[in-house]
Amino acid sequence: MAVRRVVPNLQSQDADESREFYGLLGFEEVMNHGWIMTLASPSSPAAQISVMTGDRTAPVAPDMSVEVDDVDAAYAVMRASGAEIVHPLQDEEWGVRRFFVRDPTGRVVNVLGHR
Repeated sequence: MAVRRVVPNLQSQDADESREFYGLLGFEEVMNHGWIMTLASPSSPAAQISVMTGDRTAPVAPDMSVEVDDVDAAYAVMRASGAEIVHPLQDEEWGVRRFFVRDPTGRVVNVLGHR
């Protein structure tokens, strides 16, 4: 299993204000589902920030997202380790397969792979 990218998920009730602020640093909007928006650097597209009001299909909003090349393998490793699965492995309508796991400090990590 290989990590493809890591994205911080910032909570915001004003996505437009966040887009404007991070735009000053050179980020541009690359995805917007209404409840989550991803901003990326045009010169380094894997450098991203997601701004979210909350998670539409999960019980909590994750603190960060880790995209891996094999989300099923990552899920198996986390379950075998005894880590707390906060949101079960499932396919989402917007094209990702994901689950949430709690890290040792209590942060919620969204582990995903694109389908």
